[in-house]
Amino acid sequence: MKDKKIIDSIRAFNRYYTGLIGLLDDHLLNSDYSLVEARILYEIHTNQPVSASQIMTEIQIDKGYLSRVLKQFEKTGLILKEVSSEDARITLVSLTDKGDQLFNELNDTSNRQIAGLIKKLTKEQQQQLAGHMQAIREILSEE
Repeated sequence: MKDKKIIDSIRAFNRYYTGLIGLLDDHLLNSDYSLVEARILYEIHTNQPVSASQIMTEIQIDKGYLSRVLKQFEKTGLILKEVSSEDARITLVSLTDKGDQLFNELNDTSNRQIAGLIKKLTKEQQQQLAGHMQAIREILSEE
């Protein structure tokens, strides 16, 4: 493979970064929730009320898996489901107060984790790091 060195380098960085911030742990940020579950909470929080199909489109998640997560969230009182007033075939999902509280706790913990990672860096290094990360997003979004 012609691009093997580049691919190996990108994969090595991915392994480093996912390990660094604990993305491979069963439970994100020492919580009871996985990365995927936390991301679903984020999408609901950010876009509520939101349909399951909107969540599936945003994070490219399997419909069956999302359905199981949403059922568990509903069972534990994190979300409410309601039929759309515009289209009765669509169910919209919103966070309950309990769901909002959980989202805020996970979000705050994540912010503290990243703050801990960058605290040893100078402001210039922090800005440089953020700029490189933005450049990665822009380059990969061009496709």
